[in-house]
Amino acid sequence: MTNLNPCVYFIGAGPGDPDLLTLKAYKIISQTDVILYADSLVPKQILRDVHQDCELIPTGNKTLEDIMKIMINQVKNNKSVVRLHSGDLTLYSAIHEQISILLKENIDFQLIPGISAFQAAAAKIGAELTIPDLVQTIILTRVSGSASQVPDAEKLESLAAHQASLCLYLAARHVKKSQAKLLQYYPSNTPVAICFRIGWPDETIHIVPLEKMAEVTEEENLIRTTLYLISPALNTQQNYRSQLYHPQHSHLFRPNS
Repeated sequence: MTNLNPCVYFIGAGPGDPDLLTLKAYKIISQTDVILYADSLVPKQILRDVHQDCELIPTGNKTLEDIMKIMINQVKNNKSVVRLHSGDLTLYSAIHEQISILLKENIDFQLIPGISAFQAAAAKIGAELTIPDLVQTIILTRVSGSASQVPDAEKLESLAAHQASLCLYLAARHVKKSQAKLLQYYPSNTPVAICFRIGWPDETIHIVPLEKMAEVTEEENLIRTTLYLISPALNTQQNYRSQLYHPQHSHLFRPNS
């Protein structure tokens, strides 16, 4: 037994690099009694500092019902349980359905957020996705797949019309259709960062024009764990300056003399 409360801790593991875990996430992972983790999405190095008596349970071959039964029984046996998801819990993590069941069973839970892949990818390529006078909006989205459909109001072409910094998840298998829809609104030379397994030892990043997005994806055989950043902000040749630190801009902490 550890000193953690007997409850379920939903933890966002981040994109894969264990050094990007929050301090809170790391402390809980290293102290908990049981960890259920998505073994196809969470790299083993995230679990490198668990204590010797921690029970590790991969969930890649389990259904929601299997997972919930294990978590509920462990908490009822006075154990602390970590449900470890990849990335950021707020994005495509399927925690809503788990939380609903825990609430019905009166099982306590906590959410500990993680770094999203789009944040890690932008950091890797040294980019700010919101540059003054160029782009001030970030859109996080995906395309419809076999397990989940995107609502009609959120179709890719309607989001592309904003020409914002668009972070496209879960789209590698549909890259040709996605590229065609994006090209309806973005110029063909808009930079795209094709980011494969960000934070993993075998990560790769290709920055290409939008018109080459599908071609490079297929050449590199990227069919899973691929994120696309589509943004005019990735054009590093442009020179834009924020007014926040401009000598002529005054504010509460730096009034003009």
